[in-house]
Amino acid sequence: MTEWQGKRYWLVGASDGLGAALALRLSRAGAEVILSARSEDKLTALADSLPAKAQVVPVDVADEASVAAAAKTVGKVDGVVYLAGVYWPFGAKDWNAEQATAMADINFTGLMRVMGQVVPAMVARDAGHIVITSSLTGFRGLPGSIGYTASKAATMSLAECMYADLRKTGVKVQVVNPGFIKTQLTDKNDFKMPFIMEPDDAAREMFEHMTTDKFKKSFPFGFSLLFRGSQFLPDWLYYRIFS
Repeated sequence: MTEWQGKRYWLVGASDGLGAALALRLSRAGAEVILSARSEDKLTALADSLPAKAQVVPVDVADEASVAAAAKTVGKVDGVVYLAGVYWPFGAKDWNAEQATAMADINFTGLMRVMGQVVPAMVARDAGHIVITSSLTGFRGLPGSIGYTASKAATMSLAECMYADLRKTGVKVQVVNPGFIKTQLTDKNDFKMPFIMEPDDAAREMFEHMTTDKFKKSFPFGFSLLFRGSQFLPDWLYYRIFS
C-alpha cells in the first residue's frame, strides 16, 4: 500500500479531465501535487481548489528545454504521473500530417522527455513511483485512429520496458489503460463510445491502482476484455471484426 501523506507527486497534463480529477484524489489523500501543463490559468485555478499543498509549474512537453526547466523547478519528487495527451480522429485515407505528428510528439515523445528528467534521479536513489497513462486502444491497431493508437501503443511498450528493468528495484512503475473518458478530447468523436466514464470515476480507478504494487490496470474491466482478447485473434479475423 502506498502512503500519500507528505509525498510530492508531479502530474504532467493536469489542467483538466483525468489529470485534474486525479490531482484532487491525491490532494485529498494528503499528497502535495505539482501541476503541469501548458495552460497556467487552468492550473492555477485547480491548485487554488485543492485541499492540500499544490504548486503550479507550466510546461510544454513538446519542447525539450521547457521540460528540463520544469523538472529543475519541480526538484525532487516521490512520484510522477504522465497524463499529457492530444487527440484528433482520422484514418490513413484522411491523413493529417501535422496532427499525426503532434499526437506522436506529445503523447509519446513528451513522455520520453519527462522520463529522461526524472528516471535517472529515481534510479540513483533507488526510490520513486512512475505512473504512465496509456489506453485500451494501445493493445492493437484500430481503424480511424492514426496517431493516437500508435502513440498509446508506444507508451504501453515503454512502460513494459521500464517495468522489466526496474521491477526488482525501489522504483515502482505502473501503467493504466483507460477506455473512453468524457473529456474535451472524446467530445471530438462522432460515434457511440461504449462504457464512457466520467473523469472522477476514471481517476478513482487510477488512484486505486496506484495504491497497489500491481503493474498494469485496464478499465472498465468488461470493456477491456474486448481489447485484451483481440491480441489473440488471427489477423484475418481481427480486421474483419474491427474494420
